[in-house]
Amino acid sequence: MKFMSLLEVKDLKTYFFTQKGPVKAADGVQFMIRKGESFGLAGESGCGKSTTALSIMKLVPPPGQILGGKIIFEGMDITQMNEDEMRDLRWKEISIIFQGAMNALNPVLTVGRQIADGILAHEDVTKDEALERAQKQLELVGIGGERISNYQHEFSGGMRQRVMIAMALACNPKLVIADEPVTALDVIVQRQILSLMNELQRKLHLSTMLITHDLSVIADICDTIAIMYAGKIVEYADVKTVFKNPVHPYTEALIEAYPSVIGEKKSLKSIPGSPPDLLNPPSGCRFYPRCTYARDVCHMDEPRYVEIKKGHSVACHLHH
Repeated sequence: MKFMSLLEVKDLKTYFFTQKGPVKAADGVQFMIRKGESFGLAGESGCGKSTTALSIMKLVPPPGQILGGKIIFEGMDITQMNEDEMRDLRWKEISIIFQGAMNALNPVLTVGRQIADGILAHEDVTKDEALERAQKQLELVGIGGERISNYQHEFSGGMRQRVMIAMALACNPKLVIADEPVTALDVIVQRQILSLMNELQRKLHLSTMLITHDLSVIADICDTIAIMYAGKIVEYADVKTVFKNPVHPYTEALIEAYPSVIGEKKSLKSIPGSPPDLLNPPSGCRFYPRCTYARDVCHMDEPRYVEIKKGHSVACHLHH
């Protein structure tokens, strides 16, 4: 399948200004999502993944600010849009499933009303038409349309997550961002939800951005992947390339830390230490304090983010 560019993030800088100084949560982030593509953003907690997602939606909470870079969506730079323009864009063109989705539903409104409200806010339809569409959305995600009048407490955790997916798809967006959408669910329900998202992405020809620390999920349902560490993208390529031939030591270490049911049994290797404080990140390569391959150049000079072959980019002095 030939993809065309839908979203391009170029040199994005999003900092949080604290009394101790700026926390560089996203510091020169860049990647691309193509039309109809499933893109995965992976890395440990605290590396800036959620901040990147919020920047795309222009929902970064104070004291955070987007200081530089571009977020190009279908030729429009989101960073230059005002709030009225963003209200038109959110949910209609780009929607998001937040990390705490199970607690995002309003307990005093029916689930049907909450889905319908989003449709009414963005499309010229009557209330009855919006409720009818809300019913179809519930059926789309595997919930009977007759449950449109139910409240959140009448649903299990997995069903609430399905409702959130229905809300995200209600206005037929072109891009859906899912920020750790299954973290709070048990393993079996996680698999059901991820399979549903994958099925809907293919069926509706959506572009999706899946944010997770679980590489096995990305390997299963994504087309391309970006590995993020300490506010920066350190490797980007299609999923098969990254898993078969990881170039950045951090990517290699993440893969070594996850079990595989294919091939010979192997001992899992943990990554020593933890990600750096983004208030005072180390000079040079931010991964060098934890890297087994580190050389003198690694802590003196920041590596350039370069394309080593078509579609495969990496930020590492030792990529050759």
